[in-house]
Amino acid sequence: MWVVPESEIAGLMTPQAAFDAVESVFAAMARDQAYNFPVVREAIGHEDALYGFKGGFDASAPTLGLKAGGYWPNNQKHGLINHQSTVFLFDADTGRVEAAVGGNLLTALRTAAASAVSIKHLAPKGAKVLGMIGAGHQSAFQMRAAAAVHQFDRVIGWNPHPEMLTRLADTAADLGLPFEAVELEQLGADADVIISITSSFAPMLLDGHVKGPTHIAAMGTDTKGKQELDPALVERARIFTDEIAQSTTIGEAQHAIAAGLIGEGDITPLGAVITGQHEGRGNAEVTIFDGTGVGLQDLAVAAKVLEIAKEKGIATKVEI
Repeated sequence: MWVVPESEIAGLMTPQAAFDAVESVFAAMARDQAYNFPVVREAIGHEDALYGFKGGFDASAPTLGLKAGGYWPNNQKHGLINHQSTVFLFDADTGRVEAAVGGNLLTALRTAAASAVSIKHLAPKGAKVLGMIGAGHQSAFQMRAAAAVHQFDRVIGWNPHPEMLTRLADTAADLGLPFEAVELEQLGADADVIISITSSFAPMLLDGHVKGPTHIAAMGTDTKGKQELDPALVERARIFTDEIAQSTTIGEAQHAIAAGLIGEGDITPLGAVITGQHEGRGNAEVTIFDGTGVGLQDLAVAAKVLEIAKEKGIATKVEI
């Protein structure tokens, strides 16, 4: 078995490589060449943690495996980030374990890559203003990935804890973009593209906030009960997702479905846009990418980083 530790990931995996891997996975899913396994995600009753497994099989690669980990909200006292995970890859021909790869940075990179793929394919023409909702650990990755696929003139942001907005301001400055902290009403009215990346369990961005042609990458809702968007906003948008089964049960669409505002047939896999099976934005004023985070994304970036680590002689082989 090969081991690629978390400490080596930053020097191996690039945002562009993550983008390419995730975009390819979406396309493979749309062609029915890849599928995700049912997600296991549970509150374990210890340290307020959510723990679970995401996995799948991509026959076009072929890649087989799972990511184990979750969200530990009290990790600051340990000097650790809240998201902790490891990706395990298996030989699709024999079932033997092939690799264990650190998944923390990879999770941030693949999540950012997924929203960037949606922005590339769904952003309104001439979009200039990027709106950021949330200023946690993953927000900087999200902003950098978005700026890499689309040319924005400025960034505006909001966070429930305003003191954390320095992360967004510093990241925007690194990208050479002006940044302004605004209220949600202004963010929804001024932003052409909005990325929400929080752990909220109540809607923050309301239907009345969003004005004009807008694309929203809703990236924070990945568990039953979590919610970032007003169900009425979801109802009037053209909705895309990474995995319909997850969108309807643990994604942002769960709430609009529970309210009877939309049905499963109103949600389109983003991969169908990439492959040309769906027109994408079309004449829709608002589009939403319900990014729930699928196991295949984790496997794709882990397989890529393993390939690079082997080439550079960084991966360690152990017998089990």
